[in-house]
This record gives sequence, C-alpha cells and structure tokens, in this order.
Amino acid sequence: VQLQASGGGLVQAGGSLRLSCAASGFILDYYAVAWFRQAPGKEREGLLCISSSGGSTYYADSMKGRFTISRDNAKSTVYLQMNSLESEDTAVYYCAANTYWGASRRAGEYEYWGQGTLVTVSS
Repeated sequence: VQLQASGGGLVQAGGSLRLSCAASGFILDYYAVAWFRQAPGKEREGLLCISSSGGSTYYADSMKGRFTISRDNAKSTVYLQMNSLESEDTAVYYCAANTYWGASRRAGEYEYWGQGTLVTVSS
C-alpha cells in the first residue's frame, strides 16, 4: 500500500509543472487526496484537496488561479497542475490520502503519504 509522488524538478519562475500521485495497493476512488508542501525551515502546509467525489477545496488563497487538482480514478492517480510558479513555491510537495475525514488540511487526518517530490523554482 503506497502513494508515489512524482513530477517535481527545476523550473523557471512563471513556468509550469504537473505533479502526479499514484496509488498502489488500495482503491484510490474512496479517498480524499490532498497536496501538502514543506519549504526549507517552514512547517508543512496543506494546499488543496480533492474529495472522493471530485470536488476540490483550496486551503491557501495564493493557490487559486494557479494550482489545479484533478483525479483519474481509472489510473488511481491524482494530479496537481501548477502554473505561474514563483520562487516562493519552492518546496518538497507531498500527496496524502484519507478515507474517513474527507477533504481536510490537517496532516494528522491522512492515512497514507507519498514520499515527496522536490520542486525548485528559480527566479
């Protein structure tokens, strides 16, 4: 049972990246999935979440209009499309899944976590 986050890398400010979160060993359809990030020296923060029914919730206003979350249950994968990236978006990005709490920004309510993928935005 695991989540695999991928798609990070180095991008210039203003560029785009798409992160993927692939599940194996369990049926992702029943889980709410969120993306968190942790920048150097900062606490992990919840960014946005997609419920099992496909509704998305943003936890940071700075994400709106730039980040989009989506899911493809047939592929057991959730995506994070990031546009107009800024240097402040540099962080390790984690995906997490929970089946009980639904959409939540509380890291402690998530059962499964991906290993993290590093996004570096150069200015």
